[in-house]
Amino acid sequence: MFGFGRRKREAQQLADAREEALRWYERLGGQLMNLSGDDPAVKQALVDASERYNAAGGQLDRATSLKQYDLARETALEGLAYIRAARTAMGLDPGPDLPPLAGARAGQITKEREVAVQGHSYRASPQPGNATPYYYPGGAVAGRGVPAGWYSEPWWKTALVAGAWGIGSVLVFDALFDPGWGDHGYDAAYNAGFDQGVDQGYDQGVDQAYDDGGGDGGDFDGGDGGDGGGWDGGDFGGGDFGGDF
Repeated sequence: MFGFGRRKREAQQLADAREEALRWYERLGGQLMNLSGDDPAVKQALVDASERYNAAGGQLDRATSLKQYDLARETALEGLAYIRAARTAMGLDPGPDLPPLAGARAGQITKEREVAVQGHSYRASPQPGNATPYYYPGGAVAGRGVPAGWYSEPWWKTALVAGAWGIGSVLVFDALFDPGWGDHGYDAAYNAGFDQGVDQGYDQGVDQAYDDGGGDGGDFDGGDGGDGGGWDGGDFGGGDFGGDF
């Protein structure tokens, strides 16, 4: 009798988790159907929202556990964060606040900034613009917190896909979020263990690569990586991002 009651509770929890994930997924789909725009920032935010919608749908189809339904819910919420960004770029009310995303402890960009890394310019801004059309809702990417804001290019996507930062992306991260800026509400404690733990992982990766005769170190595995909400990131591969580094 006790076993039957437990199974009933577990079945109800699973049904509730599915219903919660489905609710946000359907809301995302409805928002996507009702929005369009030609502005680069709007178009890119809607592309990202559409990617999350497709990913969440696939996750819902495959989900059989609470964790998997929670992942689908998180992916749908990420998509809705991009919807809010698109609405902001269109000059519309972004709509009601969303539940906080998992790992969203990295603060927000509050000031325009531009840095040069290996001869290439990167920008970050609290507002969308032609020079900063790529929105990121904020959160953990391969162990580091990337603040919410608008960026000149999606330099973090390499780490989302590979589960570890390429050297080029690390340089961009360090330049954009140098403590000297001191204005983006970034939670320094979030990354307290990164420089020691992950940089050691890079060193080990380089040493191993040379020991194996690889020479260039390949993809550096610097500790636990985030999965970016379970989406596949399209054509972004591991290693150095976009050929600029």
